Amino acid sequence: MKNERTKLMIGTLAASVASLLFGLSFMFVKQSVNNVSAFTLLSWRFLFAFVAMTLCSLLGIFKIQLRGKDLKPLLLIAIFQPLIYFIGETFGVALTTASESGTVLACIPIVTLILSAVILKEPPTKLQVFSIIISVTGVLIIVLIKGLSASLNVGGYLLLAAAMFSDSFYVIFSRKAVGYSNTEKTYIMAVAGALVFTSCAVIEHASAGTLREFILLPFTDMDFLISVLYLSVACSVVAFVLFNYGIAIIGATRSASLTVLTTVVSVIGGVIFLGEPFSFLQGAATVLVLIGVYGANRMPKNAVPLESMDALKEMRAKEEQK
Repeated sequence: MKNERTKLMIGTLAASVASLLFGLSFMFVKQSVNNVSAFTLLSWRFLFAFVAMTLCSLLGIFKIQLRGKDLKPLLLIAIFQPLIYFIGETFGVALTTASESGTVLACIPIVTLILSAVILKEPPTKLQVFSIIISVTGVLIIVLIKGLSASLNVGGYLLLAAAMFSDSFYVIFSRKAVGYSNTEKTYIMAVAGALVFTSCAVIEHASAGTLREFILLPFTDMDFLISVLYLSVACSVVAFVLFNYGIAIIGATRSASLTVLTTVVSVIGGVIFLGEPFSFLQGAATVLVLIGVYGANRMPKNAVPLESMDALKEMRAKEEQK
């Protein structure tokens, strides 16, 4: 039982570190998005991620064994994250205000909680429900402090809703894909992102006559290269591998509850590195988020990792068939 609790702690730590890495990504996106288009940034981000994961596989750092496997579950994960999510988020944020987009995307843990209960048959505890509501409330306060404004753009709202649901479905289907390693899931996500976003970027630049500039961009702009390296290696490889591992160990609800740390880290990162103001109310909201995250991930003494529960169910099913 002690080993099982240790595994739960490692799974929680993995998902937490992933959320921290995602949180810092906003600074690098902000540094680049003012100079290049969204598809340009996404294209190079996932191209570098694909190259990094391929090199790691060739060097034996981790194994990616997809030959002979059914790729449909992995492609389903990739469709929701990164494809639908980033398209919905990128253009949804562009068409709406910062407070609107932050408010909608802050609801991802609640949507994931509901979907995991319906699809995965993993009902949350009362403490988890209460804790997630507390943490989401804290995130909403942080978002709204920056100014409540409305765009009344229906298209933008629909795109943000698509991003919100796609991220939740990604967590759900990653949890269901138990027959694949975390690196295999992340690799297919990188491949899908590289193919789709690079195709969009090439069409965009070819039509504008700037294809040469697009191809040479990482090699002529050092700031862009640094941003892309962080977004690709730290976020699209390391963070997604850790988050997929966390989902497999602690489940969809707990993993989703940790995503609110991304907002907290982005705010703190903005204060430390960008000199943004930090008010008492933001501090109080941050405490709410942390309390909620702790409550949602508080491990009872008899806690058992969900992957162990899956294995136990399979053993019982085989025994019943005999």
